[in-house]
Amino acid sequence: MGIVSTKEAQTLARERNLDLVKIAPKGNPPVCRIMDYGKYRFDLAKKEKEARKKQKIINVKEIRLSPNIDKHDLDTKTKRAIKFLKDGDKVKISVRFRGREMAHTEKGNELLDGIVQELKDYGETEKRAKLEGKNLVIIVTPKQM
Repeated sequence: MGIVSTKEAQTLARERNLDLVKIAPKGNPPVCRIMDYGKYRFDLAKKEKEARKKQKIINVKEIRLSPNIDKHDLDTKTKRAIKFLKDGDKVKISVRFRGREMAHTEKGNELLDGIVQELKDYGETEKRAKLEGKNLVIIVTPKQM
């Protein structure tokens, strides 16, 4: 309609039983539209809901190990990590050190390197192994198919 005074726009909106809605209030002059505000809000909510449906929620699953874990237990934990990665979840693998085990963190690094090698077909490491308190932590993200 072009540039119209505020009073004119309000009377036009009342005549049509619609609302005068500011679309860009910071513009010079402010941009307004004559529309049904309730329907406009409903459409916005509907679009937002559709966008939320399409989002994929990524969970972070944690697997805890000790530095002197047996081979069979390690295989079981690795299979579990593979299942999590196939489901599309991130996997946080942490090696927990107790007492004097803190002196041998290289053992934990070797353990994590071995697991990462087995998981390389299913995921990639997000960050390198990092010591957080008494835990050595690494995060593996699923590969995009």
